[in-house]
Amino acid sequence: MPVLATRRLLLISSSTVAGTGYLDHAEAEIRDHLSGVRKVLFVPYALMDQETYATKAKERFVRLGYELESIHVARNPVRAVEEAEAIFIGGGNTFRHLKTLYDNELIDPIRTRVDDGMPYMGASAGSNVAGPTIRTTNDMPIVEPPSFNALGVFPYQINPHYIDPDPGSTHMGETREERLLQYLEENETPVVGIREGSYLRVEQGTIWLKGSRPARVFRRDETPFEVSPPAKIEL
Repeated sequence: MPVLATRRLLLISSSTVAGTGYLDHAEAEIRDHLSGVRKVLFVPYALMDQETYATKAKERFVRLGYELESIHVARNPVRAVEEAEAIFIGGGNTFRHLKTLYDNELIDPIRTRVDDGMPYMGASAGSNVAGPTIRTTNDMPIVEPPSFNALGVFPYQINPHYIDPDPGSTHMGETREERLLQYLEENETPVVGIREGSYLRVEQGTIWLKGSRPARVFRRDETPFEVSPPAKIEL
């Protein structure tokens, strides 16, 4: 993973944790990740009402001490990415998110900027699209992107909002773990399931699990295992 050394990533499982406000649980990590940044480019493509979503994000980032501009009002989205100091891709429906990134021809420009060291921050769907593909999203395919291939700036698959089986549940469908094991029946790339309250941080070529809860790691033909934060993720 030679290019990983230049990438600066903060990949959050969920933008909100029960009992807290929007991005509150990751505030200290966000400030550290965006150290030296003045303005953030926000990508609200995962929700239909992009204006309301952008307003919510802007209010939060102003309280964090940053300016925020949303790419959905940019005359030239590619140029907005090329000129951005940092980028934040929010949560919502991953399929809609990825399709709109393709529609606006932003896959390569975002990847190029991240490879050059621009800080990238994602939450939920924004974390999903950082991986090689979106094959491990929890979302319904409400639209069809031209490919499941995503930004590929993070080397492993991510499953945000990872949830453990409820032993008292009468639900008869597959558990999250069973679905991810099914993914590995057809694919080789390992999966990191990050529970709400936790996040992945990439700095200087190292992948760190941080936050309040362990992650569950899935590798083909192996028993899934737990990693407790803070810890390096080496797959």
